[in-house]
Amino acid sequence: MGSAAILIEFPKAKARPPEVSEEEQAALPTPRMLSWARNATLSRLERRMMTERELSEAIVKKAKAKFEDVTEEQLKAISAAAVALAYEQKALDDGAYARQKTQSAVRNGKSKRFIAQTLSAKGVDTEVAATALQETDDLYAAVVFARKRAFGPFRRGDADEKRKAKELSALARNGFGFTIGNAVFEMSLEEADAILRG
Repeated sequence: MGSAAILIEFPKAKARPPEVSEEEQAALPTPRMLSWARNATLSRLERRMMTERELSEAIVKKAKAKFEDVTEEQLKAISAAAVALAYEQKALDDGAYARQKTQSAVRNGKSKRFIAQTLSAKGVDTEVAATALQETDDLYAAVVFARKRAFGPFRRGDADEKRKAKELSALARNGFGFTIGNAVFEMSLEEADAILRG
């Protein structure tokens, strides 16, 4: 009586996942880093509005301080994760940021030029900033500035030419052109108050 051959099939070996190189590993943030980035992002955005650039730079700066051996690649990945989370939470909107900052700056006597430079430094796109600046009024802002500094129609007493030149220079340094500066200086207190009342 012949013995029947028993065939045993072994499961086919699964293909081994490609090993991650040290360089690739260095580019991956650790779960701890990503968890920290999530919490840090939400905490920052709860306190105030930020632009994409502001958030990215803040997260990178804090991550460098928190994680001793963090690599540049990990920092990029952490920053990208923070920005993605902020957009997912609908907490980043450079247009809304630009509008809010512009309105606040005008109420504080800042010129269009000054505001545009500030928005640019915060990473707001030029076209987005231009849209926010469309409704601003440099004459109104210059009158606010003059009132804060007691210039022109808000000056107590008369001023000599030297004082007037200093005041015009201060207006120019804050982004107000010569035409606007002269217009403010030539108006009466009643006219200035009427502009402020709108």
